[in-house]
Amino acid sequence: MCKLSFVVLFSMSMMIFFFGLVVCINDYVIFLDWNIVTLNSCNIIMSILLDYKSLLFMSFVMYISSLVIYYSDSYMMGDYNLSRFIILVLMFVLSMMFLIISPNLISILLGWDGLGLVSYCLVIYYQNVKSYNAGMLTALSNRIGDVALLLSIAWMMSYGSWNYLWVNNFGDLDVEMWYLIILVILAAMTKSAQIPFSSWLPAAMAAPTPVSALVHSSTLVTAGVYLLIRFGMIIEMYSMNDFMLFIGCLTMFMSGLGANFEFDLSKIIALSTLSQLGLMMSTIGLGYYDLAFFHLLTHALFKALLFMCAGVIIHGMNDLQDIRGMGGIVNQMPLTSICFMISNLALCGMPFLSGFYSKDLILELSLMSNFNLLIFLLFFLSTGLTVCYTFRLLYYVMVGEFNFKSLHCLGDESYGFIGPMFMLVLMSVIGGSLLSWLMFNTLNMICLPFYMSILALVVSFIGGWVGFELSMMTNYYSFSLKNCYFVGFLGSMWFMPYMSTYMISSYPLYGGLSIARVVDYGWSEEFGGQGLFMFLYKMSVLNQEYQFNYFKYYLMSFMVWMFIFIIILICSNNYNF
Repeated sequence: MCKLSFVVLFSMSMMIFFFGLVVCINDYVIFLDWNIVTLNSCNIIMSILLDYKSLLFMSFVMYISSLVIYYSDSYMMGDYNLSRFIILVLMFVLSMMFLIISPNLISILLGWDGLGLVSYCLVIYYQNVKSYNAGMLTALSNRIGDVALLLSIAWMMSYGSWNYLWVNNFGDLDVEMWYLIILVILAAMTKSAQIPFSSWLPAAMAAPTPVSALVHSSTLVTAGVYLLIRFGMIIEMYSMNDFMLFIGCLTMFMSGLGANFEFDLSKIIALSTLSQLGLMMSTIGLGYYDLAFFHLLTHALFKALLFMCAGVIIHGMNDLQDIRGMGGIVNQMPLTSICFMISNLALCGMPFLSGFYSKDLILELSLMSNFNLLIFLLFFLSTGLTVCYTFRLLYYVMVGEFNFKSLHCLGDESYGFIGPMFMLVLMSVIGGSLLSWLMFNTLNMICLPFYMSILALVVSFIGGWVGFELSMMTNYYSFSLKNCYFVGFLGSMWFMPYMSTYMISSYPLYGGLSIARVVDYGWSEEFGGQGLFMFLYKMSVLNQEYQFNYFKYYLMSFMVWMFIFIIILICSNNYNF
């Protein structure tokens, strides 16, 4: 089943890619209306939009998913339910296809809800308590966005069309349309895990690694960004760009800081995904929608490769995910190390790899934009933090001393692992330049002073040096900072996982227990026999505590009695006077 799915998806990917190139070069837009049912003048129509964005994105999703399925054949070899797993991945890809080709919010909702449902099934795939908790957090966080999308569908009923192309061409400013945009942005923020809905994305790493390679690169988390790119014109019309820019920069900064305090290999890569999603959102906020889409495609290539490499390393390390237990992988797994290094350098924006063509252009155009110093600092600090945690990861995993067991069996570099990874390495090297030549008909004119044009390079070098220093400080997480709330705040994604779980669930559960006691068990039990028993029990425990001859109790009681005696004495003297 894996081989068949790989062949079908890969061949469809190549066909759609070449079709997308024809559409892109000739600047075509193909709009299809498929009349499914006609009943008494009521038409149910499925609309399909085929322009260069939908075709290129679809081909990339199929390309990555085909390689992920081929990779899964080796990675999940001992799994009894491999066919079920492959069917779930194919359903995931089908939901994404619905979302990509639909200009209609109803059919977008089919894909949107399909992604949420199948992602829940994939996150809880290993069926343990951690997976179930992560699955519930993922599903419930995404339900907020689903509800927002449902409300936006209901809101658009008054406009006579559910088609976002029509909404984008809506000429006059309308107060009611502003509510629609708020709902669409809320839906996109939950699906793309922007602040304050970020905690589900690292939790979703409980899924098998091939799923993470698919989910975190080109499917689930990019759905919100893709929706906002499609609604781009109306976001600009209603001046929501500043909000998107601020939210994206905050998400970038928060995830970059969190990744530098993290030691779980999968979570570091998940936080880097969150950082890149913040970059895409802030690029949308700057008004460069095509550039955000360009970065979405290039990021999908190297991030899928990064997760595949992480999967092979974890597999070889006997399911160890802590980077402090790794080291010296370059001697044990050279081919995996090459792929890991290339994908990490592409993530940093190393010149002439795929990440460079999109990230460098975004940073240079951001310098030419008109915004304040805070956004400028957040942009470039986040870029430096990206390089910092990447180089820290590289030093811990590849260069440092070998910290694994003395009896080990590393080097499981079978063709089932290396084949898909090398196909993604090829695209991670040439994909950025290829897409930049094809997608942009006119070159961007960048006019910056010398110190600003080398700013991104300088920030990257400083970030790499800080990452090296952090990797040398073997216990930097604990030196006099272990009990520091500030470090805990930075390392735990600004307490967002706690706010998304304990803060929301503990009070309702406690309130439900209180209501059950008073209402269901009968108030006479609570305030009668049981209540009286508990009150007398607590009082007797307190009385027993006072009779243990503790000196501080005697001293406190003596001081209280002296205070009362002095008050009585003062009052009696005043009365006699």
